[in-house]
Amino acid sequence: MHIFCIAQIFFLKNVKIKEKLNDLEEDNMKTTGKLYGIGVGPGDSKLLTVKAVEIIQKADIIITPKTEKKDGSVAYNIAKPYISEKTEILPLVFQMVTDMDIVKKQWVENRKIISEKLEEGKNIVFLTLGDPMLYSTYMYIFHALENSDYEVETIPGIPAFLGIASQIGLPITEWEENLLIIPATASPEKIDKALAACDNAVIMKVYKKFAFIKEELRKHNMIKNAVMVSRAGLPDEIIERDLDLLPSDYKPNYLSTIIAKRDVSDDKN
Repeated sequence: MHIFCIAQIFFLKNVKIKEKLNDLEEDNMKTTGKLYGIGVGPGDSKLLTVKAVEIIQKADIIITPKTEKKDGSVAYNIAKPYISEKTEILPLVFQMVTDMDIVKKQWVENRKIISEKLEEGKNIVFLTLGDPMLYSTYMYIFHALENSDYEVETIPGIPAFLGIASQIGLPITEWEENLLIIPATASPEKIDKALAACDNAVIMKVYKKFAFIKEELRKHNMIKNAVMVSRAGLPDEIIERDLDLLPSDYKPNYLSTIIAKRDVSDDKN
């Protein structure tokens, strides 16, 4: 009887040990998900890369960044033809404000949300307009996760200004010309110095400072060769080839970019 009890105790202990080992093996087999930053290009869904489409189609979660809670996502609408109906759509708000306390708080909140999903083993796609590495919302999350243990891969997209240049037939640079890429949100002093030193300029985010940018382009002999495109590649795209015809109080759409080339003939006069 004693021998039977001892054997039964050993048997139960072995069962518990095996259960714990199985639990450990299951924990080890669990893998975290991967984050992909994908540029959807300037507006035309057909301009996404093959690799971007393949990853979007297989994603567990699609993050659609928005500047405000009430706004829709342009990036999502561009990628929508390739998104499965089974894919979870996760809108995240990234307010475009200068208050760094608000910005940092959002970084922490959004990083926490993304980290939790990655821990669940979900593969996540973060959509962004143009290219992820050029003035994009994706940079906030990229920097927040770049030194973490999570795997992150960035898939390039066509920047808006290159899509615009190809569409309207305007070479950005030729021969030994240089190129300036600057947001209109930069300080007036920085913009003035940069325009003075460049042959060609790409000015992004001009919606709030159009009047100032227009005068700067005139000052630096670039107004005659300037084109502004709003919502490039989208159904309601607007192309303005003569900025002089637009009043100073004109309010371009948020998604507006100016490409300008210096008028060399005026420089010689």
